[in-house]
Amino acid sequence: MGAVEVNGYKIRMGADLRGADLSEADLSEADLRGANLSGTDLRGANLRGADLNRANLYGACLELANLSRSNLSRANLSRSNLFAAHLNRANLYGANLERANLERAELNEALLFGANLYEALLAWANLTEASLERANLYRAELGSANLGSANLTGTDLTGTDLCSANLKDAKLSGADLTDAKLSGAYLDGAWLFGAYLTMADLTGASLRGATLSGANLSGADLTRADLTMANFTRADLPGANLTEANLFRANLTEANLVRANLTEANLVEANLTAADLTEAIADKSTRWPEGFDPVAAGMTFV
Repeated sequence: MGAVEVNGYKIRMGADLRGADLSEADLSEADLRGANLSGTDLRGANLRGADLNRANLYGACLELANLSRSNLSRANLSRSNLFAAHLNRANLYGANLERANLERAELNEALLFGANLYEALLAWANLTEASLERANLYRAELGSANLGSANLTGTDLTGTDLCSANLKDAKLSGADLTDAKLSGAYLDGAWLFGAYLTMADLTGASLRGATLSGANLSGADLTRADLTMANFTRADLPGANLTEANLFRANLTEANLVRANLTEANLVEANLTAADLTEAIADKSTRWPEGFDPVAAGMTFV
């Protein structure tokens, strides 16, 4: 699409459209590479397939806009309003979305590799199968978001709110979830190999069949978590709270459970081969694999 005029504004590559009113405008397939759209009103605009590579959309209003399949690679969307916007299969590679509002946005299969989502609002957003490798989601709000089968390999999720989020079959290998809020989150089948979950809140979370081999869960709160058949091979869980956790058939081979709290936990048919349970806490309600001797393992009973 060459230079055209929309609502009295010339739409072209590198255009200066600061503060322009382009609400409800049809800008599908528009060439706006490097354009300055800072503070522009694009509410409800159709930008499907538009090229906004390196465009400046700082503080722009894109509420309910259609940006499906658009190219926003390295665009500046800091503090922009993308509430309920459609960004399915959009290219947001390396884009700056710091403190942007993406609540209820549709980002199915979107490319967000290396994107900056520092403190971004993504509650109830749909990020199914989205690519978020190495993205910065430090202290982002993702409560009740759908991240099913999303790729979050190596992503920074430090202090991020993921309460009640859907992370079924998500790839989180090497992700940093230190201090993350994951209470009530759905992580069945998730791949958390070597992930950092130090002091993470996983109370009531579901991790059925999840892979946590080599993960660091030091001081994590897993109270009432469903860990059925989860793989914790060589995982670090010193001081972790596993009160009332369901570890039925979980694999804890060579896991570090020093000083972990296992009161009222269910470890029936769990694999505790070479697991370190020194000074771990249990009570009469803790259930063990057949033939396992917790006293010989150095546990403390309360």
